[in-house]
Amino acid sequence: MHIHDRQTYTVESVTNGHPDKICDQISDAILDECLRQDPMSRVAVETFGSHGHLVIGGEVTTLAKVEYAKIARKLYRDIGNSAALKIDVYIVEQSPDIAQGVNTGGAGDQGIMYGFATSETAEYLPTGVVLVHTLARHLQAAREKGEIAWLRPDGKTQVTIHEGKITTVLVSTQHDKKIGHDEVEETVKKKIIAPVIGSLKGIEVLVNPTGSFVQGGFDADTGLTGRKIMVDTYGGLICHGGGAFSGKDLTKVDRSAAYMCRFAAKNIVANGYAKDCLVSVSYAIGHVEPLMVHAIDEKGRSLASLVKKHFDFRPLAIIERLNLRRPIYLQTAAYGHFGKKGLPWEEVVKM
Repeated sequence: MHIHDRQTYTVESVTNGHPDKICDQISDAILDECLRQDPMSRVAVETFGSHGHLVIGGEVTTLAKVEYAKIARKLYRDIGNSAALKIDVYIVEQSPDIAQGVNTGGAGDQGIMYGFATSETAEYLPTGVVLVHTLARHLQAAREKGEIAWLRPDGKTQVTIHEGKITTVLVSTQHDKKIGHDEVEETVKKKIIAPVIGSLKGIEVLVNPTGSFVQGGFDADTGLTGRKIMVDTYGGLICHGGGAFSGKDLTKVDRSAAYMCRFAAKNIVANGYAKDCLVSVSYAIGHVEPLMVHAIDEKGRSLASLVKKHFDFRPLAIIERLNLRRPIYLQTAAYGHFGKKGLPWEEVVKM
């Protein structure tokens, strides 16, 4: 039994200017501002963008004074959008006094979380996942540095791998309306795809397969926090418990326990106990102890006792071990939450 069949698979990523990702980044920028002012903030913020409108909703328990619309507008502009945006804020601010009464260290909700690592790449992620994020990042970098002047913020990437070889690469990118399809195709192949993939011999390369991609972001599509959970994690190659990350503080196990599962899986692999490791955990609302902590290696053998010995999955223990009450989350809101240097759950420790 393999954790996932890596013979043939396809994975995707999106740029920071994709409408769903704009929303994730706004939600996490708000979370960071709350944590910057008040590390004990409790935050659940969702963002929805559509055709010139942005709605920010949710609940916060914080001593922080936060200008929600101002943060959202700045981020929207920083990503590279110039279109007008009407912003409505519907955030209920609960009294911090109330929160103290319910904060007993139990899980804030029920649910299942998964974490995965593989020795396949230096990032401890499957090759395809690393490649699609790298391609999407290259689109952003080429636009921001002015290397390709006609690139616009919205974009998607996709890679298909069969028996360890790349068979298809797909890049869709928003562009200036004055630029024709042939120029888009030629430039993206040469300046984005080839530097990441290497030789394109024998690989099917698709660039903007619809022919034109002028309208993007909220002008073309709606965006919503939490709608890119596979891009955020492992590309759908392993299980997902269903809980999104962005806009949630770390008392919410959807986020913190998924990070802890990754931390455990990565360290099992980094310390030589497995080539692949899948860790899973589940909770009941209000319960301190998880209902389940399980782990398997690439052959399906249980590593549960090893994980339980070295990693504490009680919600407050996770927050403490990974030092999660810090404003570090905006950087996770595009190009995946895993495989990035400097994030506490990516640290390799001696076991």
